[in-house]
Amino acid sequence: MPVKPVRVMPETTEVLFRRFGPGYRWLAMLTAMSTTISAVLAATIINVAIPDIMGAFGIDQITAQWLSTGFLASMTGTMLLVDWCMKSFGQRATMLFCLGLFLIGGLLGGLSTSTDVLILSRILQGAAAGVIQPMAMVSVYQVFPPEKRGAAMGLYGVGVVMAPAVGPFIGGLLVDGFGWRYVFFAGVPMAMIGILLSSIFLPSGATADERPKFDWIGFGLLVGFLISLLTAFTDGQIDGWQDTWVICRFFLAGAAFVIFIWWERVTPLPMLQIRIFLQPGFIGAGIISFVLGAGLFGSTYLIPLFVQTIQGLTPTQSGLLLVPAGLSMICLIPITGRLADRYEPGYITGFGLTLFALSFYLLSSADVNTDFLTLAGLIMISRMGMGFIFPSLSAGSLRLLPMHLLAQGSSTMNFTRQLGGAFGVNLLAILLDQQTGFFQDLLAATQDPSNHVTEAYLAQIAEMAAVAGLSDVQQAAVATEHLSRAVLLQASQQGFHVSFQASAFSFLIALFGAWHMVRGRKRSLAAAPATA
Repeated sequence: MPVKPVRVMPETTEVLFRRFGPGYRWLAMLTAMSTTISAVLAATIINVAIPDIMGAFGIDQITAQWLSTGFLASMTGTMLLVDWCMKSFGQRATMLFCLGLFLIGGLLGGLSTSTDVLILSRILQGAAAGVIQPMAMVSVYQVFPPEKRGAAMGLYGVGVVMAPAVGPFIGGLLVDGFGWRYVFFAGVPMAMIGILLSSIFLPSGATADERPKFDWIGFGLLVGFLISLLTAFTDGQIDGWQDTWVICRFFLAGAAFVIFIWWERVTPLPMLQIRIFLQPGFIGAGIISFVLGAGLFGSTYLIPLFVQTIQGLTPTQSGLLLVPAGLSMICLIPITGRLADRYEPGYITGFGLTLFALSFYLLSSADVNTDFLTLAGLIMISRMGMGFIFPSLSAGSLRLLPMHLLAQGSSTMNFTRQLGGAFGVNLLAILLDQQTGFFQDLLAATQDPSNHVTEAYLAQIAEMAAVAGLSDVQQAAVATEHLSRAVLLQASQQGFHVSFQASAFSFLIALFGAWHMVRGRKRSLAAAPATA
């Protein structure tokens, strides 16, 4: 007689509590933090290594930005798969698969011999991280009782914020001490610890009796929109904005976006609840979340690039520059969280946006002579602004929604923040390249024999070359090369100035979102007696 397969009973949260006792919730917390830290660390640690990677592969920063953009874009797309994966395969199986994929991506990046493989490794890591981070939050949420969830999420949040705060510094140490490849290996130990802990402490088994249907059409439209628009922006800067294939991709992106909005409104199982933006004030919160993502990930991309290419700092020094700012945000968040409970979150969010805009405006005047402590202080202003924005935006956006839309509201805010991060890095990299080229052409046009300053500069360099024993021909070549590098450095500096100014302007525009939040909150309160 055929032997029937033995059905393995799933290990639910209740089973794990009986096995490990009340301390299980802290084991689940440890598991969640280890998995999340590996994912969050990978998002920002790469930025301090970008100048070295550009030199190793001979690529420009337009290509290099895909190391960050590819990660964020793939993370944006897959984070909407979390609910379906949990219901279909269970937390443990999903987490183990994603951690394995993340591990493969890290090893592939560290061992890669081409730019394409390097970018592919980041896309794989981002796709895994998009599921890992929100799933880890769910595992914390489900093991703590309602009266302790706030404190638990606060503790979890400190651990999560700590990773991007110290990540660039760790990355800098690895680049200076061992080389840029070890930045990709940095997340491997934590991911292996996460695999071990997840296999023991996460619940197993699917949470639904039958595998639910997933909005694959909506997912495909979203991925098509992201790929078409991001590559169109990048290739437009390289091939020209009038290139036929570039224009076609802009049209494809626009069509995919419009169809996606229509489809999510008519399908019975939408991947993204579009109707949530019809709630009073929530669209304002979405605007802020998008700009916040652009500012957070855009600044962690621009600042290390600026201080390494313009000021000549080492990767370790550029990473250290971000540590005080990150620590200040960690210290500020518990205070601003309580303020968000007592005062109107829209006003607190607006104050944080103003600080962020001020920081970028002041950074736009930084140059090769700006000292380390001044730069650290200017960056700290932006992170203090973020400390005001994060808790007040989370509390204020969800407070605008009825109870049955809270889950969709939370996932939507995470989605818009990651989407903003992907587009922020992409567009800032393009703007930097465009403005650098513009100023380089402008400055180069002034470098002719009639320019007495240029003539004196060339003579001074030639004189220094003569002291070294070079011939007249060699002296002229050295002087010309030195002048070209000086022009490029000056043009790059001006390009960074414009990029920082554009970032400041975007945060000022986002103040409209804060005003919309306040207005929506007042409308909700005014309508409450009528609906009671």
